[in-house]
Amino acid sequence: MTIRHVAVGSTRRPKLNAVKEAAAAIAPLFGEDTVLDVTGHEVESGVSHTPISREELMRGARQRAEALQARLPAEPTLADFFVGLEGGLDVLIEQNTRRVFLESWAYVSDGTVGHFGCSGSIELPEALADEVLSGTELSVAIDRFAGAVGIRDGQGAWGVLSRNLISRQESFRRAVEAAFAPFFNARMYRPASAAGGS
Repeated sequence: MTIRHVAVGSTRRPKLNAVKEAAAAIAPLFGEDTVLDVTGHEVESGVSHTPISREELMRGARQRAEALQARLPAEPTLADFFVGLEGGLDVLIEQNTRRVFLESWAYVSDGTVGHFGCSGSIELPEALADEVLSGTELSVAIDRFAGAVGIRDGQGAWGVLSRNLISRQESFRRAVEAAFAPFFNARMYRPASAAGGS
C-alpha cells in the first residue's frame, strides 16, 4: 500500500469532508494500492471574509495552500499535496444586469507546481447579493436569509439556494477533483514535447 499525505488549509467539516470524499474517489487513479490520507490545518487565506471576485477566490485558495506549505516542511511524512479551498462570489455584468454567483475554488500543489479547480456557479438572489456586497459576511447573511443558524457548517449557501440538490461539501469536492486532475491524469497535462508530440 502506498500512502500519500494531503494537507488541507481548513478544519471546517464541509471542506475537510469534501477533500476526504475527493481523495477516496481519486486515490485509485494514482495506483490501485494508493491511499490519500487527509488532515486539516487552520491557516489564513489572506483575502476578505467573503471574496467578491474570481481573482480573489483563486488568490485565497492559492494562499491557503502556500501557507500550509510554509508551515509543513515538504517531507512525504507530513504532506505530498497541499490543498487550499476558498468559497465566495464572482460578480459580473451580463446584458447590463449585475449577476452574482457563488463559487467554490480549490488549489492543489505538490510543493513544486499547483493547479486550480472550480465547482461551477449558482446565482444569488438579488437581496442576498446586495447584503453580502454591502459588507455582510456570507455566512451571516445566509443564516438571516434562510432563517437558520450555522448554515455554513452544514448544507451551506449552496444547499439553501439549490434546495439541497447541491451541498457546500459537494461543491468543494468537485473543485478538489478538478484541481487534482493534472496530478492523477499527468499524461494529458504534460507538454507536447514530453508526451511525444511535435
